[in-house]
Amino acid sequence: MPDSSTLPEGPADPSAEARQHGQIIDILGRIKDQMALLSPAERKVGAAVLADVPRAVDDNIASLAQRAGVSEPSVTRFCRAIGCMGVRDFKLKLAQSLVVGESYLNPELPPRPADSELPAYWTPILSDARGALREVERQISPSSIQAAAEAVTSARRVFTFGLGGSATTLAEEAQYRLFRYGVNVSCCPEAYFMRMTAATMNQNDVVLAISLSGRTAELIEAVNLARGYGATTIAITATASPLAEAVDHPLTVAIAETHDTLTPTSVRFAYLAVMDLLSAATGYIMGPSAQENLRRIKYTLQNHRSGNLLEPLGD
Repeated sequence: MPDSSTLPEGPADPSAEARQHGQIIDILGRIKDQMALLSPAERKVGAAVLADVPRAVDDNIASLAQRAGVSEPSVTRFCRAIGCMGVRDFKLKLAQSLVVGESYLNPELPPRPADSELPAYWTPILSDARGALREVERQISPSSIQAAAEAVTSARRVFTFGLGGSATTLAEEAQYRLFRYGVNVSCCPEAYFMRMTAATMNQNDVVLAISLSGRTAELIEAVNLARGYGATTIAITATASPLAEAVDHPLTVAIAETHDTLTPTSVRFAYLAVMDLLSAATGYIMGPSAQENLRRIKYTLQNHRSGNLLEPLGD
């Protein structure tokens, strides 16, 4: 039976090399990626681990070997083959993977009603969207939107900040919404660029930061830096989050998420609605100048395209 010495050449201890470079080891991903490289006995151990990860965390070496149908030395060889120093190191990394990964390992998907022709995901997504909009109406006050819009309207420059996933997309959407009224707005979707941009700001500038969690450290640092230079700060983010506490105008909504890992986060609908309220309030405050900018945009687009069909007025 081959042991770990028959594996392709690589670092003697991949996990040690990763620690040296500050990387986080996703041990579950490593098991799945390396299954084909393991010996038959080691693959049995890997299959037993993946079949019930929480149980594998609690197993001692004897019980894991019994479940896998292999010897205890095979369990030790398996742990080393996937880059761990031994069984104890392996179980520690496995427990760390569970902190994030358990809901993705055995997801609780919504059942499809027996009498429905709709897919299982159809009603939950649309229901979550409606619920998110109701929460915006319940939790956001018109006065907070108005105050933030007045800051945007009077700014020399506006910068939208967002990092990763939905926040970046929403920051870009905010830029698109505001520039049409004539606002001098730029989007900063990268952490280092945010810090450099924040360092150029003063009391005539505004930052609109967007974060679903409100806990992204790089984003909060950039916002604090901008505020330190005198910029007015606005955030569309989670209620009672560090980002909400760091800004002048927190526009916050608390949305309960579902446990379906395959559907998008419903808080996106809420934040998009808040953004639309903020941009519309900005347009109303600017009045005729915003209207003229929109007219010019529509006129230019209409002359660029053939036909008499107008695009939606809001785009």
